[in-house]
Amino acid sequence: MPALGVNIDHVATVRQARLTYEPDPVWAGVLAELGGADGITLHLREDRRHIQDHDLYTMKKTVQVKLNLEMAAEAEMTNIALDVRPDQVSLVPEKREELTTEGGLDVITNSDRIRHCIDQLKEAGIEVSIFIDPDVDQIAAAKNLGVQGVELHTGRYADATSADDQQIEYEALVNASEFTIQQGIKLHMGHGLTYRNVSRIASIPNVSELNIGHSIVSRAVLVGMEQAVREMKALITS
Repeated sequence: MPALGVNIDHVATVRQARLTYEPDPVWAGVLAELGGADGITLHLREDRRHIQDHDLYTMKKTVQVKLNLEMAAEAEMTNIALDVRPDQVSLVPEKREELTTEGGLDVITNSDRIRHCIDQLKEAGIEVSIFIDPDVDQIAAAKNLGVQGVELHTGRYADATSADDQQIEYEALVNASEFTIQQGIKLHMGHGLTYRNVSRIASIPNVSELNIGHSIVSRAVLVGMEQAVREMKALITS
């Protein structure tokens, strides 16, 4: 059964809409943990549009489960990660104009920059995962860079508008998953997963971690964070 990583970025999005102090994403992380989350994920973006540096540092001191920092493979972020020492860093692409991460990191094109970041993180004992599209060439390139895990981008599956299109994207994820396991890499998945579409992804063999944010935070507005996490946890472990 996959572990559940709860991304609390959009709790901070609500806070930053008013540039105030509430809701506090650190409290959200604590409540997610009480609801059964196996990890807390947060993305410190270069433009600090939601998560702020103090959120990350406080989260490190607060949560008892796995802390997963999503970040760009840039020098500033690498230095912060080396200072905070999260349990895991997930390297993701980042564009300032995007509403959310739009696709996987192009490992092949950016291999030199990414390798430099990975080497520093691994030397510090931080586990590294890369968020990539379900493409065997990208997975092979990630393997060559020495990452311990890859997170397959599930966005195209989540956004499919017909049963046929969703089946095509599901099969692409299954094939990429099998190739990932053959490479001896940990298999993670995430992006766009909801209470309606997660069960099928959770049933793919050997998925060790699912990272889900927006859907859980949206549900939490109505029923509370603990209950929202419990409901998602039940879906991925049933």
